Amino acid sequence: MIPPGETIGILGGGQLGRMIAVAAAQLGYRCHIFAPEADSIAAEVSAAFTCADWHDAEALARFAADCAVVTYEFENVPVAPLLQLGDTVLHPHPRALETAQDRLNEKTFVTDLGGAPAPFAPVDSAADLDAAIAAIGAPGILKTRRDGYDGKGQWRIMKAEDARGLDLPAKPLIYEGFVNFFAEFSVILCRGEDGDIRYFDSAQNVHEGGILSLSTVPASAEVEAQVPAARELAARVADALGYVGVLTLEFFATRDGPVFNEMAPRVHNSGHWTIEGAVTSQFENHVRAICGLPLGGTGLAARAVEMRNLIGDEAHDWPAILSDPANHLHLYGKAAARPGRKMGHVTRLTLD
Repeated sequence: MIPPGETIGILGGGQLGRMIAVAAAQLGYRCHIFAPEADSIAAEVSAAFTCADWHDAEALARFAADCAVVTYEFENVPVAPLLQLGDTVLHPHPRALETAQDRLNEKTFVTDLGGAPAPFAPVDSAADLDAAIAAIGAPGILKTRRDGYDGKGQWRIMKAEDARGLDLPAKPLIYEGFVNFFAEFSVILCRGEDGDIRYFDSAQNVHEGGILSLSTVPASAEVEAQVPAARELAARVADALGYVGVLTLEFFATRDGPVFNEMAPRVHNSGHWTIEGAVTSQFENHVRAICGLPLGGTGLAARAVEMRNLIGDEAHDWPAILSDPANHLHLYGKAAARPGRKMGHVTRLTLD
C-alpha cells in the first residue's frame, strides 16, 4: 500500500493525466508528469514536470526515482523505454500497453479469450487489402494497426472498387468488416492488485466523425441486456493481463449480442461522467487501485447522467452552459480550440 504523501508518476500530459492528478491530490498524493510536449495541461495541476523524449533514459530514470508508483494516461507510450523505470512499480503492467497498441494483437488476444470482434485481417500491401476485402466483404474500414485514435488513421471502404488507388501508408494495417449495430456502449472496470473488480454503469455512447460526442447512463434496456456478457469478457481480459487500475472495453450492441470494438488500458472519455455521477469517479478509483487502497463504490449518484464532449469552439459556450445549474463544466485549459479537438466536457445530472 502506497500511503498519501507519496508521489504518483503519470506518463503523458493531457486531460486524462490532469484529471488523475486532481483526484490524486484530493487523496493527499503529489503527482509528477512525464511528457515530451512542453505544453502540458496535466503539469499545470501537478507538483512536478519532466519534459523529455520518451527515449531519454536518464530523464526517465530520474523521474522514476521520484515516484512511488507510475501509471499512464494514454496507450501510445512506447513500451521499450519503460525498462528505465527500474524497480519503480508500473500499473497497469506494460503487457496491457503491448496488447492495446497493435489492433491486430488486441483483436487476436480478445478472440482467444472468447470475445467476438468484427471480422478482421492484417494488411501489409495492396494485394493483402484485395484479399481481405474478398474474404470479409465490403463495406469495411481500413485502419493503421498502431497510433490511430478519434477516427484518425482510418479509411472507409464502401465497395471493393474504393480500395483501388488508395495511397496506403508504409506501415502495418488491419481491415475490419462493418458491424450492423444499433448502439455503442463501453464497459469500464477497476481492478485492484488483489483481483477485486468493480464495474461502473455502462454508458451508451454516440460518436460523431469518429469522436465521442455523448455518453448517457443508464443505457437503454436493449443495451443493458448485453452488459453482463460484455462484463464477463472484460473481466477475462483484466485477469489475463494481471491488470491493476481502470480498464475500458468498447462494444457494439448488435442483434446477436455484444461485438468487441477496442480496448483502452486507462481511464476513458466515456467515463468522465463518473466525476459527479458516480459514488467514486474512475479517476479516484484508478488512484486507489495503483496505490493499493480499497476501491470505492461505483454506483450512480443520480437517477440519470449525461456527459457531452465540448469539441473545438463548443468550449466557448461556457456562459450558457454555466447558466443551467444542473450542468457541471470541465474545461481542460487547452490554449487553442481547433476543430476536432476535445476542449472539455459538461456533465448533467438528473436527480429526481
